[in-house]
Amino acid sequence: MPFLDQLNHWARHQPGATAVEVGADRLSFAGLAARATGALPEETDRAFITAISLPNGIDFAVALTAGIAGDGAVAVLDPGWPVAQRETVTERLAAEGARWQPRSRPGSVPALADGRPGSVFLYGFTSGTTSLPKAFTRTRESWRRSFEAGTDYFGLTRHDRTLAPGPLSSSLTLYALAESLHAGATFVTLPEFDLAAALACVADREITRLVLVPTVLRLLAERGLAGGVDGRGLTSIISAGARLDPATLAAARRFAPNATIHEYYGAAELSFIAASTLRPGEAPGTDVTAVGRAFPGVSLSIRDESGRELPRNETGTIFVRSDLVGNGYAWGDDGEAFRRDGDWCTVGDLGFLDRDDVLHFRNRRADMVVTSGQNVYPQEVEAALQGLSGVTSVIAVGVPDARRGARLVVAVLGGPEVDAAVLRRAVAASLAEAKRPRSYYRLKAMPLTPSGKLSRSILARWITEGDPRVTALD
Repeated sequence: MPFLDQLNHWARHQPGATAVEVGADRLSFAGLAARATGALPEETDRAFITAISLPNGIDFAVALTAGIAGDGAVAVLDPGWPVAQRETVTERLAAEGARWQPRSRPGSVPALADGRPGSVFLYGFTSGTTSLPKAFTRTRESWRRSFEAGTDYFGLTRHDRTLAPGPLSSSLTLYALAESLHAGATFVTLPEFDLAAALACVADREITRLVLVPTVLRLLAERGLAGGVDGRGLTSIISAGARLDPATLAAARRFAPNATIHEYYGAAELSFIAASTLRPGEAPGTDVTAVGRAFPGVSLSIRDESGRELPRNETGTIFVRSDLVGNGYAWGDDGEAFRRDGDWCTVGDLGFLDRDDVLHFRNRRADMVVTSGQNVYPQEVEAALQGLSGVTSVIAVGVPDARRGARLVVAVLGGPEVDAAVLRRAVAASLAEAKRPRSYYRLKAMPLTPSGKLSRSILARWITEGDPRVTALD
């Protein structure tokens, strides 16, 4: 595993069924198997890692499928990286591959089949601007188990048509492609993100399932509603990468009234951690920090800095124990981003378990703002302003401050009626003095990563550099 044996199964049993659609290009299961087989090397007397640095397209799916044949591995690079960064990573991958054992006997001809369960098949990368980002690895067995758990939980079948409009270099979209091929379902994406094209897919290509981040879901739902696009054919929406805020959830339910909305919290290194499900007609919860109960097969533990397990409703580091986690890092491991304590693993996220065993996500540890000696969770500040009349989106972040260490600020996307005085009154009503922002800004654009996730670090850079996409309200 993870999906080549299944791909061969579907190529035999539904050869003409569409496996992958990217824009106007289509490839059947039999066609994908044939093209990937043709892309295999002539012999495997050396170990290798295939670096994939391609935009969304059929060629990406072929390169991925061929690259993981046998015990082969792929490294999925963001095609938007600067040349120097791509070259640095490629050089490191060459050195990494040189340390591998040959994956088969010299002179043997490879086959389009899954390799050993415990072998590494994927090198993924943390986001960032450094020349050598951290490289995490995943085994075939970890993704096989994730496919089994996810297919059952999310109800994916071979009859589904999944639209995942993000870049294939992102973990969310890459996984959606792989799980669709494993399940015999059709995977649909776009050559590049285009809102009109995404809505046209929903309207014209019988899409039943969306996999996307909340910011893209909100854009899709609101534009679809405004344009009269019929989303009633959608039966499932999977949102991940950030908390699904109430406004986005409301828009999604209006746009796709027949869809079951799944939200999961996870990490590329850990796979699924916790999830929640909202079926049509069910009332959503009101707690903005809740991310659901432990995913099937996953155990959770909240611990303090000494490793002591904390009681219910007390915030600490989220630890996970499951068969879905990855191996850690091939390089760049500083002991902070991914840690093991026996069978338990963490990426340093902060949260708590309530008395009903619901996990509440506070923040990434790196996002916590330490201002004047006080620890402030940005999500707590954002929750105080979400739902405020005229506010579409809100992001809290810390920017460097000589006196406080960090200055807590808030940026909002909203109407002209939203000013600093309105925002100050709202936070004063619900937050202690130490947790109140010192400055307020208006956004002209959202600070998003290439995969569509909100980025606090990008916002902080805009503010410190005086970027015109963010302007002071006070």
